[in-house]
Amino acid sequence: MYSFDDMIERRHTHSVKWDETERFFGVKDVLPMWVADMDFQAPPAVLEALAKRVEHGVFGYTAIPLSLKEAIRDWMQQRHQWSVEPYWMSFCTGVVPALATAIEAFTSPHDRIVVFPPVYPPLFQLVQKNDRQLVTCPLLLTEKGYAINWADLQEKLKGAKMLLLCSPHNPGGRVWTKEELTTLGTLCLENGVIVVSDEIHADLTLPPCRHTPFASTDEAFADISVTCIAPTKTFNLAGLQAAVAIIPNSSMKKQFDAVQQRQGFFTLNAFAVAGTEAAYRYGSDWLDALLEYIKENIDRTCSFINASFPRVRAMSPEATYLVWIDCRGLGIPEQQLKQLLLHKGKIAVEMGSKFGEEGRGFIRLNVACHRQTLESAFQRLAVAFEGL
Repeated sequence: MYSFDDMIERRHTHSVKWDETERFFGVKDVLPMWVADMDFQAPPAVLEALAKRVEHGVFGYTAIPLSLKEAIRDWMQQRHQWSVEPYWMSFCTGVVPALATAIEAFTSPHDRIVVFPPVYPPLFQLVQKNDRQLVTCPLLLTEKGYAINWADLQEKLKGAKMLLLCSPHNPGGRVWTKEELTTLGTLCLENGVIVVSDEIHADLTLPPCRHTPFASTDEAFADISVTCIAPTKTFNLAGLQAAVAIIPNSSMKKQFDAVQQRQGFFTLNAFAVAGTEAAYRYGSDWLDALLEYIKENIDRTCSFINASFPRVRAMSPEATYLVWIDCRGLGIPEQQLKQLLLHKGKIAVEMGSKFGEEGRGFIRLNVACHRQTLESAFQRLAVAFEGL
């Protein structure tokens, strides 16, 4: 019904991933397998909605319709079994702006904010750029993937004001269990800590795993939470710039909205409104097909890497289309690894230290691409690692 095997030319479209490699990596002729967007077209329903909006031809000030909120409500209930209310929703241009707004709304300069590295870089960068105190609680790497260090967390939460949770986890791909989230929520409640949960990858949870929204695990947790979601990762709509902060606590929502008003933000653009509603109303079947394709790409990637390079280990994610690869066994500094990948293998990936010092020696590979692109990536990795 849906095909993800069409090669879509993304060069010369102002694509950060494909057109900006020289600016980010200092080289031009590399295969970009780094930033987290997909090389697939958006769902047909989204393309139709955007075409209809263009055909209308008038792009004046655009309000957020109730129908959009209802589409999000229905999506969260159907995909994640969480009953949310339209009046809990505040709209943002992205999850990162939502995180920044939450930090400004609920903390003050020099307040302590806890994060779990290695983690998506803006989670710790926003803390530092907003003059808050970054408190790191490094995840434990086990044979089954990353785990929370509960003893360390108990200490780190003392005196903290906020915890930034990446759920599912990026770059490790862990889907936190309901039991883990319950323990986390209980500790945060005991310490008076607000949980801001970045759940942008929730829809990309790979069966049989199931994502549990943090705020859905207990009404008391919902009362101390901000849940950030977006259609952008799920449906490859990052360029439309749309996200939603779900805030059940009415007092907290007023604080959040007040910060947005001080910043001068008040709505989404016309295309974000049309595309987001179409995605959440009509994108479910497309997403199911996408997840099958991505799972196959992940399985191929992990099989290739773990069979080809005995000193390298690819971790199979439970969610996302990002494969976290442990290259520490190669015994070389990260800068040397980066140079081998870029100049010998001609492939651009995310280096692990970008996700915190705990990620040093790892690389993150984006496999949301055509199979031909993936095979090219395998060949380039083989060249880069040859002789090691």
